[in-house]
Amino acid sequence: MAEAPAIEVSVVLADAAAQRLVRLAVPAGTTAQEAVDRSGLLRDVPLAQRGGFGLAIHGKAVVPGRPLEDGDRVEILRPLIHEPKSRRREQARRGQAMGAASRRG
Repeated sequence: MAEAPAIEVSVVLADAAAQRLVRLAVPAGTTAQEAVDRSGLLRDVPLAQRGGFGLAIHGKAVVPGRPLEDGDRVEILRPLIHEPKSRRREQARRGQAMGAASRRG
């Protein structure tokens, strides 16, 4: 039986300090979760915390079992610390603004 042809994908994890990107050649049919596992980007994250991470491909949320296509960029989504809508409401209540305009001064 012939091996599945390889496809090129990348996996990215960003945090406040940096963005880490790993390029992989994987067999066709590899899932988003399998690519994340192969990337090693979550190696230092405790297993109990990994359940809070989501996955996206080119900015659109996907299920971990989604098969990848050549050129896909799998993004590991960290859990939100603050829900954006609630944060905006709280800042508005305190008379603060969000965004780049509020940081100019």
